[in-house]
Amino acid sequence: MLFIIIGATLLYFGAEGLVRGSASLATRVGISPLIAGLTIVAFGTSAPELSVSLSSALGGHADIALGNVVGSNIFNIAVILGIAALIQPLQIHLSVIRRDIPVMILSSAIAFGCILYAGFSRFTGAGLLLGLILYLVSAIRSGKNVSNSSDETSIDAPPLLSKSWWIDSLVIMAGLGILLVGSRLFIDGATSLAKSLGVSDAVIGLTVVAAGTSLPELATSVVAALRGQSDIAIGNIVGSNIFNILCILGVTALVSPIDASDIGMRDGLVMLFLSILLLPFALTNQTLSRGEGAIFIALYAGYLFLLWP
Repeated sequence: MLFIIIGATLLYFGAEGLVRGSASLATRVGISPLIAGLTIVAFGTSAPELSVSLSSALGGHADIALGNVVGSNIFNIAVILGIAALIQPLQIHLSVIRRDIPVMILSSAIAFGCILYAGFSRFTGAGLLLGLILYLVSAIRSGKNVSNSSDETSIDAPPLLSKSWWIDSLVIMAGLGILLVGSRLFIDGATSLAKSLGVSDAVIGLTVVAAGTSLPELATSVVAALRGQSDIAIGNIVGSNIFNILCILGVTALVSPIDASDIGMRDGLVMLFLSILLLPFALTNQTLSRGEGAIFIALYAGYLFLLWP
């Protein structure tokens, strides 16, 4: 229990540094906080998933990486966006609805297809990485053209954190480092607690470990919502889910092809369903409301009920 408390404390302070540093750096280099959330913040908070997946692949257990990604993506949408929306309804920009959420849905559909049929070969991994590169180019170009976009010029630029870009970068790296340490402590404490309660390894893998590696996203999105940075909160989750599939599964498959036989169709289908459901929610007044956040959390509770032995 002590590890859980210490880990949660470190997660808060790490997220605070990551959000403030990223928002400041985005303002300094002339890109929107939304693009910073979709790239810098999203990829940084996905570092635990990348670490777990690569370690699993190098150890000859590449299938663990798939369970980690599927479980994390489910948790990201259903729990993290649900909690963030309950704290404060999240404004969703048109660029996210038109480009980023569809990319997340397409990525989830490709992953679901691989789970159903062929698994993830090295060729598939290379294709996923190519898709990531194309997405990044599109997102960064969009960020540099923000001054010409009527959709995002209404975003108030966050204040600069310091007088120098390298101090902003240092705050980002320090925040990310604290997040990683905090998430590790939290995972260890939660796993020990779950085992003491008699929870099975399969349920721990799809819930505790997947949720644990998503704790940086949770802490970052909650802090962003509390600070009124809904663009970072949304961008963090959508970007992380895209990164988890295109980069983490792509790199893992290149290291060691992934056999998807241990991941049930149910889990892949839940991931795809939640990704698709986010789109009509986002289209309602371009806002993820508290009611929609509550629906996401209720759906996750139902998913946990199905997992329980």
